[in-house]
Amino acid sequence: MATSRDVGRRSLLKAAGGSLAALGVAGTAAACGGSGSGSGGTVTIRYAWWGAEDRAKRINKSIALFEKKHPKIKVKTDFQPYLDFWKKFNTQASGGNAPDVFQNAIGFLRKYDARNVLLDLTAQAKAGELRTEGFRAGLEKFGEVDGKLLGVPVGSNSMALVIDKKVHDKAGISPELGWTWDDYYKSLRRIRDTQKTAGNGGMHGIMYLYDPYLRQQGKAFFTEKGLGFTESDLVEWWEEGLAGVKSGLFADPKKVNQIKPKSPTADGLAAGEFTWDNFAVRYTAEGDSAYDLAPIPTSDGKKTGQYLGSLMLSGYKRTQHPKEVATFIDFMVHDPEVARIMGYDRGVPATTAQYEAYEPDKDKDPVLKKVNTSIAAYEDSLVEAKVLGPITPHPEGADVVEAAFLRINEEMALGKRSVKDAVKQFFTESKTALGG
Repeated sequence: MATSRDVGRRSLLKAAGGSLAALGVAGTAAACGGSGSGSGGTVTIRYAWWGAEDRAKRINKSIALFEKKHPKIKVKTDFQPYLDFWKKFNTQASGGNAPDVFQNAIGFLRKYDARNVLLDLTAQAKAGELRTEGFRAGLEKFGEVDGKLLGVPVGSNSMALVIDKKVHDKAGISPELGWTWDDYYKSLRRIRDTQKTAGNGGMHGIMYLYDPYLRQQGKAFFTEKGLGFTESDLVEWWEEGLAGVKSGLFADPKKVNQIKPKSPTADGLAAGEFTWDNFAVRYTAEGDSAYDLAPIPTSDGKKTGQYLGSLMLSGYKRTQHPKEVATFIDFMVHDPEVARIMGYDRGVPATTAQYEAYEPDKDKDPVLKKVNTSIAAYEDSLVEAKVLGPITPHPEGADVVEAAFLRINEEMALGKRSVKDAVKQFFTESKTALGG
């Protein structure tokens, strides 16, 4: 599941300690204008995604391979940083000029389906133009909404705890699958007391962590139509976060804010933080320590509440070339050579064919080799332990709710709002965004 912190891996490695936000500004092979048919019976489709320059290089290389294998289809490309991508996409969609194919995420499916933007790919799948078999861990269902196939996964990720391994080793802490939140808080106190640093960079504003925590309690962040938790639930969660800051278990929010976009763990402000597993390379790029992936704590020692998230590819409902769109998506999702080009840039490959085609332990880059091997091992451990469940449904407006959750939590953490005021504001904004 990618967010605004989804950045290109090799660009990070070249710019360790620099501004991550600057990496995704430049574009290559940008295209405006509509898709259409060219001379010689060729068809041109437009493909847009968010990310940084390294992702662009990998995708453009994949597209060159596609055009070689499908000479009658040409692909014009456009990429932006995450927030800029959605601003541009909204403008294009409103004007009836969205790209034929575009990168998408679970939080946007219902929103753009309700606006008649997304192509239902079911017909293309039935016609054999798009394969829906061969996916890992049930990911073939990831882009289905109300019986419609609105997106096809290209990679998977799951929430994890990224730790500063040197700090944890010195503190004598070795996280294992099945540890509880009580165990986790004990580890935070031990790190604070023995290593004189915060154990976590701040976790209570991360929607995709709060969701599995709620799922451990039999609830969820979202239902199909709204929020799946109460104001009292959130008061408890956010009060716990502020208490952790005051006791030194969590990093000082003001200091965390000052070092953005660098992460508090890479900066040395904290010994760990929760994020998507495929972001693990970021810490090696930014920091001077050794980093590893640890499992999500549980409430009962068994249920983690986790699921596999994913980037996906979607088609534009008004495209003039649905067959070519499906052919392109099928290639990007299933072709083994694409996996060897992309690596884990979009997460662990969603299909078995691509997963087996890219072997991270054979990567020529030693840093990527180590980090990607760790990511694969982490996701394999989740599958083997059978802790993964289906993803929580995301209603229309989920993207607005996620942004509000992050923003309001930050305002509260910086002392601009009380907990009760922050919770009230969040539920007010959520009600408006979700139309209820």
